[in-house]
Amino acid sequence: MLIKMNNNSECLIFFNRQQVDIILLHYNYTGKLANRRLPSDGVGAVRVIFMVVSCFIVIENLLVFLAILNNTRFRSWVYYCIANITLCDLLTGIVYIVNICLSGEKTFQITPTVWFIREGVLFFALAASTFSLLITAVERYATMVRPVPYASARKTYRVYTLIGLCWLVASLIGLLPLMGWNCICNFDECSTLLPLYSKSYILFCVVVFSIIIIGIVALYSGIYHLVRNSAKSVSSSKSRQKSVRLLKTVFMIVAAFVICWSPLFVLLLLDVFCSSPSCTKLHSMEWTITLAVINSAVNPVIYSFGSKEVRRAILKLLCCCLIKAGAPLPFLSRSESGLGASTDSSYRLRESFRNSKLLSPKKTLPKSGQ
Repeated sequence: MLIKMNNNSECLIFFNRQQVDIILLHYNYTGKLANRRLPSDGVGAVRVIFMVVSCFIVIENLLVFLAILNNTRFRSWVYYCIANITLCDLLTGIVYIVNICLSGEKTFQITPTVWFIREGVLFFALAASTFSLLITAVERYATMVRPVPYASARKTYRVYTLIGLCWLVASLIGLLPLMGWNCICNFDECSTLLPLYSKSYILFCVVVFSIIIIGIVALYSGIYHLVRNSAKSVSSSKSRQKSVRLLKTVFMIVAAFVICWSPLFVLLLLDVFCSSPSCTKLHSMEWTITLAVINSAVNPVIYSFGSKEVRRAILKLLCCCLIKAGAPLPFLSRSESGLGASTDSSYRLRESFRNSKLLSPKKTLPKSGQ
């Protein structure tokens, strides 16, 4: 069903009377309604792939988060930063699952308020994850410039403050359209990819995230140069090896971030500077969003699994879960069987030794007078 409105005033009247169909009106104006694919065209299979990726992100980050949370040794600012990243990425996976469940045909069965919450929470989760990466880069650079103990109270309080600020700013960015920065019935200002979002808001998000990317790249580049210069001054093989390892880590962090986020930024920029009725090639952003969400699956691998302590904590947590579930552990079975055999042999040895003592004649002390 295609709906047409002659002017914005009629649209506002229609919006006040029937809020659900206003979404249909905006999708129709941008051209997304006419170019939407039917479920028979393979949208169902694509949605299943997105759901599997999101579930993997949730499980992966939940495992890392619980491993850090349950280990009392991880009580320093660096692990607080890693825990915050995993929590943000965990939220990203959950929110993307909800977003997928409320998309498709259900898009036209929800109110604009629910639509803004659906998209805004996803923007909030992605922004929180990005800000968390920036906080970690800032704290690592500050530690390189002015080294402090890992468990420093002042450092910990500052990290707490930055983490709280991260969630506050991310939630504000996600809720701005719901608070009024939108294009309801103002069709010329509407985005093609997100038909109820204003192009000015999309441009604002792209600028903010681009500044964050530049900041992360600059900070990690500074960290690498500091380590490389210190390695030259020390002129030891261990320092050079540390510099090479840091270079690899920095390259993975920056490359993963740029690869996962750049397509979405390019698509959003094209959307901002393109007229909605003529943007026929900007009717789908699922794959670019998914690629940005995949960054939430890469972050735990780079930040957490690169640490031997975190790897041990994760393996310990998995072993505890498997033992509680009653699942057999092959390596434990072998060790238990070997332990049982050695225990039986030692028991028999002790028994034989004890019996030999019992069977041996007792020594008696000579009586007095003999």
